[in-house]
Amino acid sequence: MDYQERSRITLDYTGMISSSQNPQGFLLEELLGLQNVLDQAQTSLMSQRDSGKLDFSKLLASMKDQVAEIIDYANAMAPKYDNFVVLGIGGSALGPLAIHQALNHYYYNELPPAKRGHRPRFYVMDNIDPVRFNELLEMIDPHKTLFNVISKSGNTSETMAQFLIIRDTLRRVCGDHYSEHIVVTTDKEKGNLLPIVLKEGYQRFVIPAGIGGRFSELTPVGLLAAAICGIDVHQLLEGALMMDQWIRDSKGVLSNPAQLRAAIAHLSWQKGKNISVFMPYADGLKTMADWYAQLWAESLGKRIDRQGRVIHVGQTPVKALGVTDQHSQVQLYVEGPDDKVITFVTVEKFKETQEIPIDLELPEDIQFMGGRTLEELLLAEQKATEYALTLAGRQHQKIILPTLDAYNIGQLLLLLEWETAYMGELLNINAFDQPGVEEGKNGTYALMGRKGYESRKHEIEEYGKTRYSL
Repeated sequence: MDYQERSRITLDYTGMISSSQNPQGFLLEELLGLQNVLDQAQTSLMSQRDSGKLDFSKLLASMKDQVAEIIDYANAMAPKYDNFVVLGIGGSALGPLAIHQALNHYYYNELPPAKRGHRPRFYVMDNIDPVRFNELLEMIDPHKTLFNVISKSGNTSETMAQFLIIRDTLRRVCGDHYSEHIVVTTDKEKGNLLPIVLKEGYQRFVIPAGIGGRFSELTPVGLLAAAICGIDVHQLLEGALMMDQWIRDSKGVLSNPAQLRAAIAHLSWQKGKNISVFMPYADGLKTMADWYAQLWAESLGKRIDRQGRVIHVGQTPVKALGVTDQHSQVQLYVEGPDDKVITFVTVEKFKETQEIPIDLELPEDIQFMGGRTLEELLLAEQKATEYALTLAGRQHQKIILPTLDAYNIGQLLLLLEWETAYMGELLNINAFDQPGVEEGKNGTYALMGRKGYESRKHEIEEYGKTRYSL
C-alpha cells in the first residue's frame, strides 16, 4: 500500500518557527536554506543504502520475508513457557523493552495467562547488578523459562556473564534438556557465541551483518521478543516500510519528515541548544524515550569528523514523561538556561479512556473536572506546557501518533533512525560507530583478566594509584 493511503504520524513544528508569540523561533527561510546541504546528505545516504551500508533501511524488506520463521517459532514456544527473559544490553534490551511497553498491556506480567493470550511473562535483564539478577532467578522457575541471549559479537561482557550463569543454572536444574531453554540471537558467520550455539544445539536467529545494536529493533533482536509476547510484527514492519518509503521518495525539507527533524535539530544545535528533550505524553512510550536517548547519544556524540579533525559534537538527549515531569523538570525548561529543544510525543486517540466522576458537593476548584476524561486532562496538560514554553520563548516541536499501535510505532522507529542518519551527515560524522564505548569495553576486558589486555590493565591500575576522596 502506498504511504499516502494510510494514516501517518504528523510533525508539528509550530513551536520552532518565528511568530508574534515566538519571536525567538527560526525563520522558515532558515530551514529552506539548508536544502542544498540536505540534498547532499540524501544523495550520500541513498548511496550508502544502495551499497548495503545503511542496513536499517535496506534490510526492512528482507526482515519482512523472515517474519514467518520468527512467528512460527514464537507461536510454538509461547505455550510451553511461563517466562521469556532477554539477556542483552544497550539496543538489544532497550528496543525490545520499548516495543513491549508501547504495545502490550502496561501491567502485562501481572495479567492472568488467559488475558495475556497464554503468552509468557516478559523480562529484560539489561544490567548486571547481582541483587537484581539473583532476585529474578528467585522469582522464575528455570523449567518454565525461555532465555533469549542477544549479542552480535559474543564479546559483550555483561550479556556473556549472564549467559554463563544461566547456562550453568539450566544445566543443573534441567539436565540434558537445558539447551531447549536457550535461544540465541547473534551473527550469522562469526563471533564467540556461534561455536557455542553450533556445539550445544540452541535455536538461533541472525542479526544482519550491517546492523548496529541501536538500529536493530526491526530485526530478530526485537521482532522475536515482540512475537513471543503477541505483538503484531507484520504491522510493525508495515509501518516502518511506509515511513521508509515516505522518507526515500520525498524531496524537500518541508516534505521529508527525516530531513525536517534533522534540519530542526541542526539549526537548534548551531544556536546553542545542546540538549534534546524527548517527552512523550503516554506512559506506553516511556521506555521509547530511553531507546531514543541511546540512539541519539551513541550515534551523534563524536570526538572527530570524517576527516579526523577533533570537533566534539553531539546534543545530549534527556528523557522526560508527561505529565509526570511537568512536576520535576518543566520548571527548568521554562525558566532555566535556554539550551534545550523539546520534542513532545502525543497520541490522538488512546485505546481506552476514563471518565472523571461528577460530584456537585465538591469544591468548585475540584468539581470543574467532573464529566471530563483523563484523556482530555492529559491533552490539556500537554497543550498548557507547550503554551508555557512558547510564552518563555523556548523551542519545542511535536510528533503526533494517530493511535498507539504497531503500525504507528513502526513509523516512529524508522523516523527517528532516519533523522539520526541525516543528522550524522549534517555534522559530517560517522553516526554508525561508537569508539567511545569501545574504550570502556576494552578496559573491562583488561580488569577482568582477558588475555591480550595486560598492558591496558597496567595502565588502569597505575591511573588508580593516586586517588582523592573524602
